[in-house]
Order: sequence, then structure tokens, then C-alpha cells
Amino acid sequence: MTLSGILSGKGRDVVTTAPHRTLREIVRMLSEKGIGAVVVTGADGEVLGIFSERDLVRALAKLGTEVLDDAVSRHMTARVITATDDMGVLEAMERMTQGRFRHIPVVEDGRLTGLVSIGDVVKHRIAEIEQERQAMLDYIGTA
Repeated sequence: MTLSGILSGKGRDVVTTAPHRTLREIVRMLSEKGIGAVVVTGADGEVLGIFSERDLVRALAKLGTEVLDDAVSRHMTARVITATDDMGVLEAMERMTQGRFRHIPVVEDGRLTGLVSIGDVVKHRIAEIEQERQAMLDYIGTA
């Protein structure tokens, strides 16, 4: 299965922010929406970066609470690994595991079209394995 399949099930809505928003605003947004990351985009929908809970922890540890008034662009991860709709779930899982990140923006023609988390990928993989197990049990039972 591809990431398109995951996104068709969970939806393509992505919480985004402009690069000038403060970390204080972003922290509030993460808390209110119950999410772990926000994609930083330009006016044209281009992915400029991603800001996650890990980025927040790093900034706070390095500079203290004063960073809460900084623009998110100062502390976001600017080198974002992205995916496309047609990327396979296993390839996405591998990229996320190797890169040690939990969210991968999905882009088409340079524009953000979705966001997939490691939880989305694992949930899909578990369901796939369960289907394979059931198919094997059905096969064994009819042999």
C-alpha cells in the first residue's frame, strides 16, 4: 500500500503555520490540537520546515524559556524529508526509522498534501499483518 491509502483513510488536513509565528503560539497550537508537530509553510504552500515536540525540547534545553518569544523559523527543522502519495508504507517507515523522526510531510508538485505519522504507518502495518495472519489461518483451515 502507498501513503495515499493512509491519507485517504485519515484525511489530508494538516496543521500548518507561518514562519514568523512564535514558539509560544506553536506550543499552544500543539496542545490544543493534541498533535506532535506542525508543518511550517510559505504563502504558496511550500514546506519550509517542520517543528516538533523534539525541536521544542532542544530549544528550551539550549536557551531556556526565552525561546518562547522566538519565531518558529529559528528553531524548526529546515531540512525536511518528504514523501509522495505513491511512496510505499514500508519505504516511509524505513525513512522515518533511519532518520529518527516521527512525521513525514507528503508533497506533490512542491505543495503540501498531507502528513503521515509513525503511528499512522505502524497502525497500517499491524492491520496488514493481521489480515495476512487471518488469510493464513483461513488457508490452513481449508487445507
